[in-house]
Amino acid sequence: MALPPQYVARLFDAQESGASEQQLRDIAAEGLGEIYFRDGGRRAHGLEIEFTDIEQLEFDL
Repeated sequence: MALPPQYVARLFDAQESGASEQQLRDIAAEGLGEIYFRDGGRRAHGLEIEFTDIEQLEFDL
């Protein structure tokens, strides 16, 4: 599943500015929630997504 470009840009910008691991997780969770659960605003309004107990997460460019 691909993150929307605006979230990818936010991740790169945050990483370059020294964001913490938690801040990066929050951005990724927000982006994944947007595409997977909220479907671009068409459903699950107000749903909050949080990464917890992550063992492995891979991102490809």
